[in-house]
Amino acid sequence: MSAYTDELVGAFVTPPIALPQLVPSRTCLQCDVCCRFPDPDSALRPYFTGNEIARALAGGVEETAFPNRRGAQVILVPAPHGDGYLCPAFDAATSTCRIYEQRPLDCQLYPLALMWDEPHDQVLLGWDTKCPFMREEIPGEIQRHADRVMALLDQPGIRDQVVAHPSLIGRFQGDVVVLALLPRLTEAVAGQWGPVPLHRFTLDDIPRMKTALDQSGWCRDQSLAAYSPVYHYMWNGLLAYWWMELQGFFYLFTQSPDGWFMPLPPIGAGSIDAPLSDAMGLLRRWNGDSPVSRVENVPSQLVPELERLGYRLTPKEPDYLYHATDLAALTGDRYKSQRALCNRFEREQSFEMDSYQVSDRQDCRALLGDWSRQKQAEGLESFGAMLLADAAPAHEVIWSQASALRVTGRVVRTHGRLCAYTFGYWLTSATFCVLLEVTDRTLPGLAQYLFRETCRTAVAEGAEYINGMDDAGLPGLRASKQAYHPAMLIPNFVAFPARES
Repeated sequence: MSAYTDELVGAFVTPPIALPQLVPSRTCLQCDVCCRFPDPDSALRPYFTGNEIARALAGGVEETAFPNRRGAQVILVPAPHGDGYLCPAFDAATSTCRIYEQRPLDCQLYPLALMWDEPHDQVLLGWDTKCPFMREEIPGEIQRHADRVMALLDQPGIRDQVVAHPSLIGRFQGDVVVLALLPRLTEAVAGQWGPVPLHRFTLDDIPRMKTALDQSGWCRDQSLAAYSPVYHYMWNGLLAYWWMELQGFFYLFTQSPDGWFMPLPPIGAGSIDAPLSDAMGLLRRWNGDSPVSRVENVPSQLVPELERLGYRLTPKEPDYLYHATDLAALTGDRYKSQRALCNRFEREQSFEMDSYQVSDRQDCRALLGDWSRQKQAEGLESFGAMLLADAAPAHEVIWSQASALRVTGRVVRTHGRLCAYTFGYWLTSATFCVLLEVTDRTLPGLAQYLFRETCRTAVAEGAEYINGMDDAGLPGLRASKQAYHPAMLIPNFVAFPARES
């Protein structure tokens, strides 16, 4: 165990809540539904509170499973056989939970489910028909079981736990049979988080966010790459993203280990004064006086208005924007080095380049592991190593959801072995953003060749600009991006709350 784990285990941890169980063990052991998921960002991943995380760590679950020690949906792990994902506490060989006696409230509730109704006005208790124990009707014993659970949920200690961790309440699911309304829990949740519904950000919400971005006018050819839903959704396996709509604006919030913040300003048409004031009021409500309350990825056109309102603006790493034709051609002395490396790779290697298929996921995963080890062997600084570790869940989301996210992916193979992959998306019809790029660093010129070919494909499809994202403050990455001679650096700012008068 790490020192952090020792500290957690040694601290006072409240005993687990024990809910009555109805489904017999023999049914669970034969089931192929629970604890298995098709995608890494599944909204149905179990949620662990802080105390439940401490017990899971003591039970042997890896620390990397929990991105937020105060409470988080678990990070799933790839299934050892097949293309799906598993809860890290699940033993696939025996179909059992390694921490069954200490499993979280979220798991104990199942096949009952806490969820919002479709308008998101009331919290419901339902029965998930995906559980094979009940497919067609609600027998009396199931209703009696639900009544016992509702009585427990009405106890202040358990109700307070649910209110403190809104991820325990899922979104409406049409295949869940509604058993009862929970008005006291609904009232308590609204008292804590506000009367305006707060929703988890899922794939289904991307069109809503895209519409708001189009209405705002902030998503332009020379805008930050962050003004795309994909940029944020890819982190949905690691962080909790939430949204709400208020005064015609779309608000996106991120729940991090340090607290809540906004990864973008409120998105909509018209003045941002009132929406931003409302957003900061919510952050103060959720964070208290924590300095974590902030708005990230503020574009330069909003800076004068926010400064007028008293916000403190701090610059962060800019995006690198290039003329697409320059990177596709690599002509002239300033691209001599990159051109030579491309030529060397083409001369020395027998290779194939193809469009990414979801069947490439396992090979991409193996390459990411090799690439990470290569980077660390080169003496990667601690911040860079942390970014590498955090990136793995984001890559899993892209591999799994590339088609749904409309992300373009390409892979390179040498002698049948996958040695490179890249993914990107269209910010506008004229700007293509390079989101991910991973290559075998033992093959000289491969990275340069892959980047050039990505740009050539984008130009053929109408790109005028290539957005290469920011450099994350890493000197080596900064030098690499600068070597391609950006046409401009797109300014980026963080806004902190207005000063108290």
